[in-house]
Amino acid sequence: MSLDAAVARLADRLLEQEFVEVLAHHDADGIAAASILCHAMFREGGRFRLRIRPGITTADIPGDGSVLLCDFGSALTDLPGDVMVVDHHLPRFEGDYHVNPHLAGVDGDRNLSAAGAAYLVAQRMGDNRDLAGLALLGIIGDGQALDGPNREIVNDGIANGFITPRRGLRLPGRGLVEQLALAVDPYLPGFSGEPERARALVAEVTDEDDMDTESLLTRLVLTAAPEASVSALCGIWGTTYSLGREVIDEALNLAAVVDACGKAGNGDIGASLCLRSSHAIQEAWEITARYRQAVVAGIRGARRLDERLAIFAVDDGRVASDVADALANDFVQTGPVFVIGRSGDDCSVSARCPPGIDLDLAALMRTAAEACGGRGGGHRLRAGARIAADQADRFRQAILEAVPA
Repeated sequence: MSLDAAVARLADRLLEQEFVEVLAHHDADGIAAASILCHAMFREGGRFRLRIRPGITTADIPGDGSVLLCDFGSALTDLPGDVMVVDHHLPRFEGDYHVNPHLAGVDGDRNLSAAGAAYLVAQRMGDNRDLAGLALLGIIGDGQALDGPNREIVNDGIANGFITPRRGLRLPGRGLVEQLALAVDPYLPGFSGEPERARALVAEVTDEDDMDTESLLTRLVLTAAPEASVSALCGIWGTTYSLGREVIDEALNLAAVVDACGKAGNGDIGASLCLRSSHAIQEAWEITARYRQAVVAGIRGARRLDERLAIFAVDDGRVASDVADALANDFVQTGPVFVIGRSGDDCSVSARCPPGIDLDLAALMRTAAEACGGRGGGHRLRAGARIAADQADRFRQAILEAVPA
């Protein structure tokens, strides 16, 4: 089935529903995807309940009524056939109401996020062009490229005045000191987790309201270069986006705040921002600052567990995904990166391929996790798993055996 046909079928299905249970993954892409479709349903007179979750199993699906899953569900083979799924992970679900770019030959890893797929569905439900900025959160949050459908969606937002591109620092934060001291994407050695050094640099390159951008960038690059990757250094400055309709105007800021709220267990606050409520903005920023401090601590405290393969352990399972992103993309690596973090009786495992490395991590994580009684999957170059804590050593051994020397 073509992507357009799948989108039309799901849009029609949603328009038929009086009430929908919406469950969404807890990152920026999942929360944005669900919020887009909640906007679209509300505008057409539909009602919904939105819940944000770190993962989903078939046992979590409500037994009665219509159910919509956003940014997860595609990997489940035993979902009820009438469950609606908007996702971009490698698909195994075969239900009738399933929008997933991979099923139409589109690269869901790079060219269409769950939020982007949700935007396409919303557009078939009515005039929802003003939601293009929320679709951009999925692109930013999942590190996708502005190619294919992603480019078309962003261009649509620009053409209609809902997205305005410009050039600037690509570091989220409420001010330059916070942007530097809490930088995790990219992570900046010498400044991330170093508020006093960040404050000293800001004092040196600013004069009243004027900032010497050239001096700032020069100092950042010279300080970070001995440890940072090329992609990290190139990620400091570039294209940013203003979102005229959202409660936080800067797209990188909104993506960071929504993502942090979701992963910190406050997905309701992240969703409220995407639903254009401004009542919790200050609280959301404070949650974001605390969460990014935890990510910085995770990066700095990550313990390498193997000499050959880049397998790391962190103490806080909540930050495993973001630590893996930083270790894989912002430091020089010669192979895939795996980060294991404990969350209660379970362990969260995040796997990433750094630039230039191509390995099917989704298949690897699924196979290794299932052998340990857990579950895993995701994207080819960016995947994850959840296993029992007492299976961590067994899981690590399975990874070592699966990845060639």
